[in-house]
Amino acid sequence: MKRTQAQPTGQPALMSTDLMRAFVVRGPGDCGVERVPVPVAGPGHVVVDVERVGVCGTDAEFFTGTMAYLRDGHAAYPMRLGHEWCGLVSEVGTGVDPAWLGRRVTADTMLGCGDCHRCLGGRQHVCERRYEIGIRGGWPGALAERLAVPATALHALPDSVGVVAGALVEPGGNALRAVQAADLRPGMRAIVWGPGAIGLLAARFAAAQGVEVHVVGPSTEAVERARELGVEHAWTIDRLPAQPYDAVIDATNAAEVPPAALDLVEPGRRVVYIGLASVPSAIDTRTLVLKDVTAVGVLSASPALAGAIEHYASGLVDPEPLVAATVGLEDVGEVLAGRRPAGAGPGPKIHVDPRTDGPGQ
Repeated sequence: MKRTQAQPTGQPALMSTDLMRAFVVRGPGDCGVERVPVPVAGPGHVVVDVERVGVCGTDAEFFTGTMAYLRDGHAAYPMRLGHEWCGLVSEVGTGVDPAWLGRRVTADTMLGCGDCHRCLGGRQHVCERRYEIGIRGGWPGALAERLAVPATALHALPDSVGVVAGALVEPGGNALRAVQAADLRPGMRAIVWGPGAIGLLAARFAAAQGVEVHVVGPSTEAVERARELGVEHAWTIDRLPAQPYDAVIDATNAAEVPPAALDLVEPGRRVVYIGLASVPSAIDTRTLVLKDVTAVGVLSASPALAGAIEHYASGLVDPEPLVAATVGLEDVGEVLAGRRPAGAGPGPKIHVDPRTDGPGQ
């Protein structure tokens, strides 16, 4: 099914009088599962029965109250989180191809207005008036039994991409964009700084291209977990081998990393910034210029969602080992507070199955 781009998204979906379970953040540290109205597929929209949702660092920032969107008015409590997800289309609105019914899908998080020059130029992910599912503008997120999205945002998932990988398409798209921005070729050597989900996915995408990848972690424990997940070259920064690096991808939330990444990269090559610190970070543009380095910022997964799906479907990249555990909606608050589920594996990502009340599979 062809997915059209830059169509108007309208407003968040209509709601019925029926109720469903959803995870709601009412304020910093104040959250829980509530009964909320079930979405209805309005014109141009579909309703998805959510199968799996990833918990992201952005979700944790909303939980703690530190997310910048809360300060600048792009988001407000109460909030329904969840932007890394997959599910089955259970309802289609008028104007939507009925062939979507029963399909497993994920969707673009960034929903542009469809009318501005950015949307019309294929850059809806930076539309000033955009919604972001579960993040910006009040569009309800996927930590719920059902979710409404515009049909124009949908990406069909092939049978070879199961629910775990399906809910990793959004972070995978971010990671793939970072690797693409690094302009790497087989035989090159790169640093991925940050062993979180985005960093480890970026390492996998780069390795799939024949790149020698070195992952930098903040502690020996983080480095050991990365090695458990198959990263051959994982180090703390003081142990990083002194050799030329053709690219550095900053996938951290540490304000001191951006200038350090610029210092490490080879002249004439690239630094990619996909991580965000909670306080401003600074680079010396004199270093940027004198080293003739290209610096690239990556905001969203939008342009690389299809590519992430293709990598997963082909088996070229397997994201599933990065998921440490799957829990139910009732456990999300504990996860957002930084507590890992009992028996969790070494992966950085926790998934949620909204269909269960307790730990999932």
